[in-house]
Amino acid sequence: MAGGGKRFERFEDPLYRRGLFHDLGFRIAVWLDRRLRLGVLLEKGEYLYNTINRQLPRTHTEKYKLRSVWLWYPFYALGGISIVCFLLLAVTGILLAFYYIPSTEGDPPIAYQSMLHIMTQVPFGYILRGVHRWAAQIMVAAVFLHMCRVYFTGAYRKPREVNWILGVGLLAMTLFFAYSGYLLPWDELAFWAGQIGLEMATAVPTLGAFMAQLMWGGTSLGPDTLIRMYVFHVILLPIVVGVLIFIHSLLVWWQGLAEPH
Repeated sequence: MAGGGKRFERFEDPLYRRGLFHDLGFRIAVWLDRRLRLGVLLEKGEYLYNTINRQLPRTHTEKYKLRSVWLWYPFYALGGISIVCFLLLAVTGILLAFYYIPSTEGDPPIAYQSMLHIMTQVPFGYILRGVHRWAAQIMVAAVFLHMCRVYFTGAYRKPREVNWILGVGLLAMTLFFAYSGYLLPWDELAFWAGQIGLEMATAVPTLGAFMAQLMWGGTSLGPDTLIRMYVFHVILLPIVVGVLIFIHSLLVWWQGLAEPH
C-alpha cells in the first residue's frame, strides 16, 4: 500500500498493531482512513499514510502557486446558503405547523382552508408562509448549483467520494422535501402534482405498486396521501436531512475544502 509517494509498513499502523484488522480488513481500514482519518480518531496521532495537511489533493492555488482563484469563491458559499435555508425552513415550518391541519375533508378541503387562515388571519402569516416558500425554492436551487460546483471543480474525487454520495442523497431528499411541501396546501396545483407523481411511481416495474402504497397511500389520491406527505415533510425528512447535513458538513471540515483543479 502506498501513500504520499512512500510505502508504509502495516505493522507500524495503530489499527494493525491493535489486532483489529488483517488482510482485507486492513485494506478497508486504509480506504476509510484516507477519507475519514480514522487513525487520528483512534490514536490522536498521525494518518495511516503520509500527508501534508487536510487539503487533499493539492488545491489549484498550491499547484500553480496562485494567490487566489477569486472567480470561483462565490460558488463556495452555496453549501452555506443551503444550510441557512434549511434552518430558516425548520423555524418557519414549526410556526406554520401550529395552524396547519392535514385534512382533505370539506369543500374546499380543510387543509386549504387552514392555509388561507394562516395567510389572512394569523398575524404575519402571509409573510411567514412567503418566507417558508421562498426559502424552499432558494434551497433547491442552492443545493443543485452546489452539486454542479462540486462536479465541475473535481471536488468529488478521491478522497471525497463518500461526501459526494452523501451530497447526491441530500439533493434527492431536498427535491422530495420540496415536492411533499408542494402537496400540503391540497389545492388544484397540489392535487395534479400528486397525481403526476403517483402515475410516475406506478409506472415503475415491479416496485411501482409498493412505492405508490408507501408514499401516496394507494393507487389513487386521497386522505392517506396528504397524511403521508405531511409525515414525510414535517417529521421524517427533517430528521434524516438534518443528520446527513451534519455528517456532510463534518466531513467537509475534516477533509478540508477542495479548490478548482
